[in-house]
Amino acid sequence: MKIYFATNNLHKVEEVQKMLSGDFEILSLKDLGNTLEIPETGSTLEENSLLKARYLHNTFGMNCFADDTGLEVEALDGAPGVYSARYAGKPGDDCKNVDMLLENLKNEPNRNARFRTIITLINDGREKQFEGVVNGKIIDERRGNNGFGYDPVFVPNGYVITFAEMTAGEKNRISHRGISIRKFADFLLTLMK
Repeated sequence: MKIYFATNNLHKVEEVQKMLSGDFEILSLKDLGNTLEIPETGSTLEENSLLKARYLHNTFGMNCFADDTGLEVEALDGAPGVYSARYAGKPGDDCKNVDMLLENLKNEPNRNARFRTIITLINDGREKQFEGVVNGKIIDERRGNNGFGYDPVFVPNGYVITFAEMTAGEKNRISHRGISIRKFADFLLTLMK
């Protein structure tokens, strides 16, 4: 089954494809000849995920899905949240985003945080959302070279290593994206029966 992912981020496409069984072929916006970034103007992860899925569905008229992910830090009232990718300003600057997070948590004893991913599927015009959450804490310094974003400073509950110190397989088994993708894939499989 082919399904389109409302993203130009090939890293995300590869990550999702690895998590899904061979029953699905994930295609990106680039596969449709669209290299434009979809504006994320929502105030929640749910809204942004839905905006991106609707853009693809309305523009190309096909079944598709989109995701949005955010890091929510308890001591920062849920920030960076929906602004996680552009927390320090320019989108995609992971280093500056982590620097700003650590600066904002300086001398803060409450390091509780969670990653959330929301996936929106539009299938035959019907919309459905899937959520994945992993709780953990933010540490004071970066550790590990794997992953991206805030992975080097996030330790999931029950672990002593960061996401960036885990292999991709280890992270995918417990991560917010992995949880939401499994829910999404299970639902897709029911549609194929």
